[in-house]
Amino acid sequence: MTVASRPIRHLGFIHLVPFDADAPAAGFRDAIELFRYAEELGLDGGWVRTRHLQRGLPSPAVLFGALAQATERIALGTAVIPVGHENPFRLAEDLATADVLSGGRVHAGLSVHPPGYGDDAVNDLVHDVGWREEDYGYGRIERLRSFLAGDRVREVGEYAGIGGDIDSSRVEPFSAGLADRLWYGGGSLRSAAWAGEADLNWLVSNISSSENGITDFSTAQRAQIDTFRAASPRGDAARVSVARVIVPTDGASDEQAAKYRAYAEARTPRTTQVHGKNTIIARDVLGSLDEIVAFIEGDAAFQAADDYLFELPFEFELADWKQILHQLATRIGPALGWTPRTP
Repeated sequence: MTVASRPIRHLGFIHLVPFDADAPAAGFRDAIELFRYAEELGLDGGWVRTRHLQRGLPSPAVLFGALAQATERIALGTAVIPVGHENPFRLAEDLATADVLSGGRVHAGLSVHPPGYGDDAVNDLVHDVGWREEDYGYGRIERLRSFLAGDRVREVGEYAGIGGDIDSSRVEPFSAGLADRLWYGGGSLRSAAWAGEADLNWLVSNISSSENGITDFSTAQRAQIDTFRAASPRGDAARVSVARVIVPTDGASDEQAAKYRAYAEARTPRTTQVHGKNTIIARDVLGSLDEIVAFIEGDAAFQAADDYLFELPFEFELADWKQILHQLATRIGPALGWTPRTP
C-alpha cells in the first residue's frame, strides 16, 4: 500500500557519458551539450555515473569543471563515485574545486566496497598492493566528509618568512555547504540504516537487494527508504532520490521507438530472477505519458521519494537522450506536479 506522493523537489537525469575508444572527446562534448539542453528545459539536475576500466566517465570532477563553464544553474551530481577507487583527501580537493567553479552546484553521490576485480594482479595495478590491508568501510566517507567540512587536518605555525605563507590547516579550496550535499548510493537495509544514522542523503537506483523474503523491487526499495528515514535525525525530512530507467515513446520517431522497444525487451529477462546471493534489478519502464505517470504514481519507492531521476540508456545517442529529456521536462514532470525552473 502506497501513500500520497511527496512534492517533487528535484527532477533530473543520470548519464553514463559513454564514448568511443578511438574518439573519446566526442562523448564528452555530447555530455556537455546534453547538460546545456537539460538546463534550457528547466530540469533541476544532471547526474553522472563513474566507471573505471570501461568506456564511461572515470573523473566526474574534471567534467564538472567544464560543465561549470558551460551551464549556470543546473545541479551537478555523481551517481555514484565508488570511494574504494579514491583517496578521500584528493577526492575532497577535486570535489571542492568543482563546487567552487560551479557556484555550489555539486551533489556528491558515493558508495563504498572493497576492490572488486577478480584477479588480484589487476587489484594490485589499480589499487596498489596495500589494498589488502586497507579499510574499505563507511569510515572512508566519514573521512571525506570531514575534509569537505573544513575540519582541521594539521596545525600551521606562524609564517617564518621562507615559504608557507599560503599554508592551510584544512583541505583547500573550502566550499561551504558541500559537506551537506553528500548522498549515499545504496541497495540494502544495512546501508540504508547507516546512511540515515550518518545524516547523509539516500540515493537508490535500478539495482537493489532482496531481503527478508521480499523480491518485489519496489517493495524492497520502499523498505530501505523507510529504514533510512527511521534512522536519520531528520526523520521524514531526510532527503531521498529514486532513479530508474524510464524511456518515453511519445515524441519518438518510428525508428527511435523501435530501438527503444528492442532495448527494453532485451533487458527484461534479467529482471525476472534474483542474481547471485540477493541482487534484484528493476524492469525498465517504456511507454506513453499516461503509462509512465501511472507507473510512478503506483510505485511505492517513487511515492516516498523527494527527487526523481531518469537513468538514460547508455546504448542510445544524443538525439535519443534529448528526446527523453524533452518529454521529462515538458510533459511527464508537469503531469506529476513539477514545475520547470526558469532562467
